[in-house]
Amino acid sequence: MEFIIWAILVVLTIIPMLKLLPHFGINKNWAFACVFSPAVLVLIWMMAIRLQELEKR
Repeated sequence: MEFIIWAILVVLTIIPMLKLLPHFGINKNWAFACVFSPAVLVLIWMMAIRLQELEKR
């Protein structure tokens, strides 16, 4: 049962990442790294850094 819940959460994380990452100049295939929990935090951090760079322009 826990695996099913985990799989649903992973899918619910990957789908938005597939759409968001290209807007920040990151290859959308990195969204599949969200299978590992620390990768989600790293990708969100990278998007925040890129957003700050875009705001400076």
